[in-house]
Amino acid sequence: MLQPKKLKFRRLHRQRGKFAGISHKGAALAFGTTGLKAMSTGEITSRQIEAARRVMSKYTKRGGKVWVTVFPHTPITRKAAEVPMGGGKGSPEFFATLVKPGRIMFEMDGLDTPTMKLALKSAGHKLPVKCKVISKLKK
Repeated sequence: MLQPKKLKFRRLHRQRGKFAGISHKGAALAFGTTGLKAMSTGEITSRQIEAARRVMSKYTKRGGKVWVTVFPHTPITRKAAEVPMGGGKGSPEFFATLVKPGRIMFEMDGLDTPTMKLALKSAGHKLPVKCKVISKLKK
């Protein structure tokens, strides 16, 4: 699963007030011809990214290429069950990334268009945000 090699701080704030607005960074296809675009806001964990990537790799079968354009930088902490208030912040459990509407999360190329669209749609079912398959026409 994806996680940063090194962190400046082990525990970070969740950025829960930054959900408003649309994504300006990563809102256009950069690598492939077909992509999966987020249509709602949410946090995507490294496990969910890996599950979506595995689904797409099953459709590629030695041909085609998949790009993952999101990376989970934010550590999410949890306190143990039935621990009383106080005692500091919990320990890091997993990593996640904040995704806003308009963000391209995955890109594909090298396969026929119907197969790529089916692969990306199947990958979208693994994610906690509403998704849309987009493509750019080759000229």
